[in-house]
Amino acid sequence: MAAMPSIRIEHIGEERQPVIVIDDFVPAPERLRRAAETLEYQTMGRHYPGLRAEVAADDVDTYLAPIQGLIAETFGFAGPSRVISAGYSIVTTRPAELTPIQRLPHFDGLEAERVALLHYLNGQEQGGTAFYRHRSTGFVTISAERHAIYDAALHREVAEHGLPGPAYISGDTKLYERIARFEAKPNRALIYRGHMLHCADLPEDLDFTPDPRTARLTVNTFLWGQF
Repeated sequence: MAAMPSIRIEHIGEERQPVIVIDDFVPAPERLRRAAETLEYQTMGRHYPGLRAEVAADDVDTYLAPIQGLIAETFGFAGPSRVISAGYSIVTTRPAELTPIQRLPHFDGLEAERVALLHYLNGQEQGGTAFYRHRSTGFVTISAERHAIYDAALHREVAEHGLPGPAYISGDTKLYERIARFEAKPNRALIYRGHMLHCADLPEDLDFTPDPRTARLTVNTFLWGQF
């Protein structure tokens, strides 16, 4: 018998942003892993350091429907969120090949309505996810009102300190403070607002294979809620 999901909500940073952590997220994660192994992966966009393949709509409905109420209550939405996209994701870009922007914490959008659901299909040896505060501005989230301030500060700091080296950010730097880290765990899900500064937290010995059977495989679902 599949374990029942275990749910907790953590509020991180001075902004007290909620992150939902769900262990034993789906009753049969091996079904998603088997589906992931049959697909063709491709580069999606300029910034994601890896490959993605689309998740079947029926599978998205199956794992999303039971938690729509939790998402609405946690993030203050008026009702169910709609799906923007859902993809199996594999990190394949080695540190030496990262573009400058890929060496920094990122945000998925500027809107508080945008929510990310990250589902780990492999284990903690392949790294978790970390959240950051930009030191000079104090920002944990980047909204439309904050974006110009953050962008200007970042340009000044890069001019003063130089670009970060060719590596995924992992821990505190001159520009950022790591305020939370969540370990990867098979069948663990994280749900958080996409305008939070965050990044995959990867081990130094990660194998950047594109093979979904052994890669750092996650399901990344992006949602849009309504206040």
